[in-house]
Amino acid sequence: MVSNGVAQVEIPKRCLAGVVVNEGPDFSVEIEEVDVPEPGPDDILIKLNASGLCYSDIALMAGEFPQRMSAFNCRTPGHEGSGVVVKLGENVKNWKIGDRAGVKPIRDICGACELCWDGLESYCRNAVHSGTSATGTFQHYITSPAKYTTPIPDGVPDSVAAPLMCSGLTAYGALKNAALKPGNWVVFPGGGGGVGIQGVQIAKAMGFRPVVVDAGSQKRDFSLSRGAEAFVDFKESKDVAADVIRICDGIGAHGVAVTAAPAYKNAVSYVGSRVGATIMCIGLAHEPMIVGADPSQYVFSNLSVTGTAMGTQKDCIDVLDFARRGLLQDISEVRPLSMLSRSVKELRAGQVPGRIVIDFNL
Repeated sequence: MVSNGVAQVEIPKRCLAGVVVNEGPDFSVEIEEVDVPEPGPDDILIKLNASGLCYSDIALMAGEFPQRMSAFNCRTPGHEGSGVVVKLGENVKNWKIGDRAGVKPIRDICGACELCWDGLESYCRNAVHSGTSATGTFQHYITSPAKYTTPIPDGVPDSVAAPLMCSGLTAYGALKNAALKPGNWVVFPGGGGGVGIQGVQIAKAMGFRPVVVDAGSQKRDFSLSRGAEAFVDFKESKDVAADVIRICDGIGAHGVAVTAAPAYKNAVSYVGSRVGATIMCIGLAHEPMIVGADPSQYVFSNLSVTGTAMGTQKDCIDVLDFARRGLLQDISEVRPLSMLSRSVKELRAGQVPGRIVIDFNL
């Protein structure tokens, strides 16, 4: 249908959403019907086709973060969505109906602070967060600020694009900031999970040599099929660090991208005697955890430890371009919204290699 020369899309009054019940350690997820929101003057309304399920969604619903959904009257988690624009706010000029659009963990930034100006927008103190201070991506229709929504290129399926909004963006931000060079070895402890396996693929696309440390034949096969040069099973290896060092030229890794919090305690051991190595802190720990070494190792080995919360809008565009060029394969098992509760339980139990993506159209 066309009105005043602009294509119109039929929009329902109500839609389905996965909502958290009893926020805290004993939370559950239920499917409810909710009102379709109306976009503000500077917003777009997106009909989501897909949403990735991230472990930080679990931690948020379980009340393991300082931020609480209930403090913002938010009931719907999720922070990595891919869909299509179905309605524009009256001030929006940079989008049109039918454009493909992605929603990231950071829904919006102020754009007017030193952090935003210096390329540290992910740390903006006035940022709006999907699934916490704004309705998350487990809802079929959501609004998003036009200025900070990410355009998705043709040729990138929704099941690929959705998890790139978080897991891909997080991994790329860490790798880009680590000052690594093509040909460098990068070790991914916990690399068989969603962020880790995206990191493996992105590292390969950037010219690095990824090694995964994880457990089980399923994660071994998955990791190797997605670009890992080697896999070390921490349950089978008699000395994981020695095996990693042997693989990395007998010297050690140039970079260690820690995506699983329990791996922090061993991360430094993977660099061996490598000079100038970087430990990348990516996975969130929900209890006190120390990453470090004797100060002399920092001095004499030029060792660095760095952390990255999230990539920028430009980083997200770069990651999507890797996918458009065919450098990133699908890492997801696609399920209908009706399986969200089961999927949450499986992810919480550590039973999910790669990523689960919820397809709203199934």
